Amino acid sequence: MSKLEPSRRRLLGAAVVTAAVAVMPRIPAAAAVPTIPPLKSVKTDLLDIFYADYGPAAGPPVILLHGWPYDIHAFEEVAPRLVAQGHRVIVPYLRGYGATRFLSPDTKRNGEPAALALDVVAMMDAVGIGSATLAGFDWGARTADIIAALLPERVRGLVSVSGYLIGSQASGHQPLPPAAELQWWYQFYFATERGRAGYEKNRHDFNRLIWRLASPKWAFNDATYERSAAAFDNPDHVEIVIHNYRWRLGLADGEARYAGTEEKLAAAPVITVPTITMEGDANGAPHPEPAAYAARFKGKYAHRLITGGIGHNLPQEAPDAFAQAVIDIARL
Repeated sequence: MSKLEPSRRRLLGAAVVTAAVAVMPRIPAAAAVPTIPPLKSVKTDLLDIFYADYGPAAGPPVILLHGWPYDIHAFEEVAPRLVAQGHRVIVPYLRGYGATRFLSPDTKRNGEPAALALDVVAMMDAVGIGSATLAGFDWGARTADIIAALLPERVRGLVSVSGYLIGSQASGHQPLPPAAELQWWYQFYFATERGRAGYEKNRHDFNRLIWRLASPKWAFNDATYERSAAAFDNPDHVEIVIHNYRWRLGLADGEARYAGTEEKLAAAPVITVPTITMEGDANGAPHPEPAAYAARFKGKYAHRLITGGIGHNLPQEAPDAFAQAVIDIARL
């Protein structure tokens, strides 16, 4: 497996931070929801990773990363917009989602952030991508942030919804104000065996509830949800999700193979690659304020607030704005 090691920093000049502004779509909207192309797969040392592969093989690569509880359909309207600009777009199922599978039944079903990041680096190695623009939200944004912070030579540019999401078990031990703790109700639920059993039994309805709470103004329909809900039937899904949230609270151990990486991440490393952070004006999920993380970005940097009742699943709710950010960052 590729290892995340300290890397040389790019000379990007002084960071430029713009005020958060509403971003209007500047590329044509798709006439209808496109279909995802037949999935491809690639084997790493741990996983058989399934992914959608759009556009010309020689195009500048973009890797789009979904979060929980979402899947690759979050980008089904983003990817064609990027292909129209000449990009190759790869959208993988994270471990525990969709068709992605562990190669061995003996591999720990580990959801810690370093594991997810290393999965993406291993996938890039396996498909022959040296560097790419990374863009994502939720778990996907955190994964992209980690790679950008520790392996900047692998990242041409970064688009991160909700900004700097790198954390550690130590930071997870710090109490938050009561209103903020209330937003993390599911994390505490998952810390219990009742929560594990409840998620196993009710994951379909549970995740639909999360969609509604995280995006209170998004009027998604049954068909939209069901397309993504199929990804939660992965046999490792519950284990990965439960471990992820328990690890954050220090209630579950990680693995020795990731300990060095997690130690580096606990120091809150800065991100030096060109970055656009984004936020929806109606994000109902826990998320930091832009002012709290702007200083973590030391390269070319801008923040965009997307208005119009846009919630947590920003790429699916505002595909024009998300695609435009990827196009803009790829040009830097």
